[in-house]
Amino acid sequence: MRAVVTRVASASVTIGGRVSGAIEQGYLILLGVGPHDTPETADKLAEKICNLRIFEDENGKMNRNLEQAGGSVLVVSQFTLYADTSSRRPGFTGAAKPDVAVPLYERFMERCRVRGFDVQHGEFGADMQVASVNDGPVTILFDMEQKPT
Repeated sequence: MRAVVTRVASASVTIGGRVSGAIEQGYLILLGVGPHDTPETADKLAEKICNLRIFEDENGKMNRNLEQAGGSVLVVSQFTLYADTSSRRPGFTGAAKPDVAVPLYERFMERCRVRGFDVQHGEFGADMQVASVNDGPVTILFDMEQKPT
């Protein structure tokens, strides 16, 4: 799984002119699922992101997590995170097929809900317009396929 997590003051996703999900302070998460991801991958990524300390404390240090900041989550499926950019026209065969990706996308969101967060979302496979007001800006990339160095 790959995720781009942006700390936001607000974010929303619109589908067909209708707002599908919107949050105030929290994380906008663009989430891509790979063909070899498992439920355990989704669980581990949700835990990492929910415990990520990128909100400022009283001393201006990034030391508070999402719960401490009272934030919410907006999750948007993003198969393009698995783009093959070796040519000018990216290919997307590296992303998981919907029969694998949808259950893991749903599981990731459920794991965030279980931790007590308000989870808003887009619609898997839909044409979506995403708006965000980045806070910082702070953007973190997670790639669960990376090997430790």
